[in-house]
Amino acid sequence: MSTTERPRILVVGGGYVGLYAARRILKKMRYGEATVTVVDPRSYMTYQPFLPETAAGNISPRHVVVPLRRVLPKAEVLTGRVTTIDQDRKVATIAPLVGEAYELPFDYLVIALGAVSRTFPIPGLAEQGIGMKGVEEAIGLRNHVLEQLDKADSTTDEEIRRKALTFVFIGGGFAGAETIGEVEDLARDAAKYYKTVSREDMRFVLVDAADKILPEVGPKLGLYGKEHLESRGVEIYLSTSMDSCVDGHVVLKNGLEVDSNTIVWTAGVKPNPVLARYGLPLGPRGHVDTSETLQVQGTDYIWAAGDNAQVPDVAARKAGVENAWCPPNAQHALRQAKVLGDNVVSGMRGFPQKTYSHANKGAVAGLGLHKGVAMIVFGKMKIKVRGRLAWYMHRGYHGMAMPTWNRKIRVFADWTLGMFLKREVVALGALETPREEFYEAAKPAPAPAAAKTESKTEAKAS
Repeated sequence: MSTTERPRILVVGGGYVGLYAARRILKKMRYGEATVTVVDPRSYMTYQPFLPETAAGNISPRHVVVPLRRVLPKAEVLTGRVTTIDQDRKVATIAPLVGEAYELPFDYLVIALGAVSRTFPIPGLAEQGIGMKGVEEAIGLRNHVLEQLDKADSTTDEEIRRKALTFVFIGGGFAGAETIGEVEDLARDAAKYYKTVSREDMRFVLVDAADKILPEVGPKLGLYGKEHLESRGVEIYLSTSMDSCVDGHVVLKNGLEVDSNTIVWTAGVKPNPVLARYGLPLGPRGHVDTSETLQVQGTDYIWAAGDNAQVPDVAARKAGVENAWCPPNAQHALRQAKVLGDNVVSGMRGFPQKTYSHANKGAVAGLGLHKGVAMIVFGKMKIKVRGRLAWYMHRGYHGMAMPTWNRKIRVFADWTLGMFLKREVVALGALETPREEFYEAAKPAPAPAAAKTESKTEAKAS
């Protein structure tokens, strides 16, 4: 770590906002003007809109993550967590991956922790649920689904087979609809290589407490998305929720009960709970309360943006929508990060702050290969697209939004190869316990049966 007496800009979180804000600050700063320190439990940033495609095997997991140290060579990158912040002393407590916690002084602070899965105290959820917030979960889901097909193809027990081939997804927003669309595609393709498993043997269930899915693209496209998934054999239950899933026995509030080894939870997100320990002003849902300039309310040296911030939606309020807040999506995160970076540099130099204002440009979603929905906004006009064209728009937008040209090229290369080569359907479940085989091999070998018999005979004789 730097030991200079330059002012320190501490960025808490290395996700989308943290990465882009740090890059912007480093780009705008003069040489030696300040030290930028980024703290995150992971040494990489994950582009979350690509997690469904990663779970389906359309994109390599390595290509949806961006190594922080490579992209931010002029910054200090600390792998750990900021556990507490003392605003009076301007000191943060860092808990590294290994070793004792230590204090790190700062002069300016950026809060970019993002969000975590929003869960409820549902019996069995913690033990059975699979989230979709990180690349590790996407890889795990892919391996898990393919392993269920292996189990079903290798057993004669009808109950085990039925449970293995039932897949339940809770949450019908972007994450849930895109994930079930991609995973259903994956399972359909993989079934071609199994002698006793077909798509007709599988059961896909999508559950949401709302009365529609894909609310981000509007009611008409949401209805199209629902009808499209249903045409592929997906059962969709709206205006209901899950009561329990103990040992994989799923009980829905509408009375439906199914047994499943696969319960994917994508029912929304919430701000990182650690924010409550930072002493910052929080909104009613736990977000950091910020002004229109992304400065935390009541401070002039702390900024926040992204999924962990409650940012006034200036454009929507100008259009007459009262108490509008920016939704948690990549569209706002990217633009907020740039304004935040500029404002940190301006604040450090004593210049005025910029107001963040961005009108919604629409939304795109993929529902599997060659299938998608898109709503593009041009002023007061909304263009609704569905099918293959919407899928191309989804890939084009997110492909270009992927940070760094290195990762853009790798993602487009994955897509290009996918046009000519068949999808990989190999499950690498052993990745989750890579040392298990070595551990078993290294255990002391059991004594031969003959030796055991002789020792027992000797013991009796004595």
